Amino acid sequence: MRPLRRPPLRQLLAACALLLAQFAAAGDAPALRAPLKPVQVGPHSWFVQGESGPASLANEAFNSNAGFVVTGDGVVVIDALGTPALGQALIAAIRTVTDQPIKRVLVTHYHADHFYGLQAFKAIGADVWAHRLGREYIEGEEGRARLEQRRRDLDPWVDANTRLVAADVWLEGDTSFRMGDITFELVYLGPAHAPDDMVIVVREDRVIYSGDILFIGRIPFVGDADSKRWLSTMEQLLAMKPGTLVTGHGPASTDPARDLGMTRDYIGYLREQMGRAVADFMPFDEAYARTDWSRWEKMPAFDAANRINAYGTFLRMEQEALGK
Repeated sequence: MRPLRRPPLRQLLAACALLLAQFAAAGDAPALRAPLKPVQVGPHSWFVQGESGPASLANEAFNSNAGFVVTGDGVVVIDALGTPALGQALIAAIRTVTDQPIKRVLVTHYHADHFYGLQAFKAIGADVWAHRLGREYIEGEEGRARLEQRRRDLDPWVDANTRLVAADVWLEGDTSFRMGDITFELVYLGPAHAPDDMVIVVREDRVIYSGDILFIGRIPFVGDADSKRWLSTMEQLLAMKPGTLVTGHGPASTDPARDLGMTRDYIGYLREQMGRAVADFMPFDEAYARTDWSRWEKMPAFDAANRINAYGTFLRMEQEALGK
């Protein structure tokens, strides 16, 4: 195992100069209030943690996590955060740990808060891998509509220069590769939170990057996700026995069985309450008003996500009742 070394100052300055030139060619993004702080979760594995609420101007759209692994022969990044500026900031954060080239970005799923930073990584020559179902999102109306919404709500962090970046390699299913000293296993677990959900196993470190299959410390975004399959996917994730699990939102977990509880309980409660309403032929608005949300209403992202989650689950329970 090769020890990690901070790059010499001369190399760091040269790398910064190169990055500045590349970013100028790609289009400058506004500066963030503060640099991202890498947190080490394994001998080779790191992550940065976003704030707990939804993406907003107040948090500069930094509300999700991203990771990176220093292999000895280059850096592999997991997710790229939610704006080009955050992508640039993530690159700068990686450069505080290593001067190894950033070779590859693995996208756990194509939701805006996890991939809009890809522009910065393409500007430095990294290649992008993702599951092929993400392609349907960025080439479809949903991806275009989300981009327009974020341009309205998150300007200048998402603006007319922000574009949807496709993967260079669209994966059909599970795969693995080695880089340097490290084995990466890419496991398709969708559809759960998203159709293209993929988790990244860093075998030698016993670290798993789970994307949004797991949320800690905030209400998950469920929307119209396949919540029944999502619950079973969490059990698959536990069966993989991670030593450390890096979530899509919230702190890393060294006790995944415990920390899966909030996401699992919340989704189960949505299904129970909305399923009962469907069985009783109760209209959604009445069902929502009658449901006791007191366990969840003080949690971050409740106001932004809960009604959307309940309505999406209500429609999902109707479909299941009809055998669809």
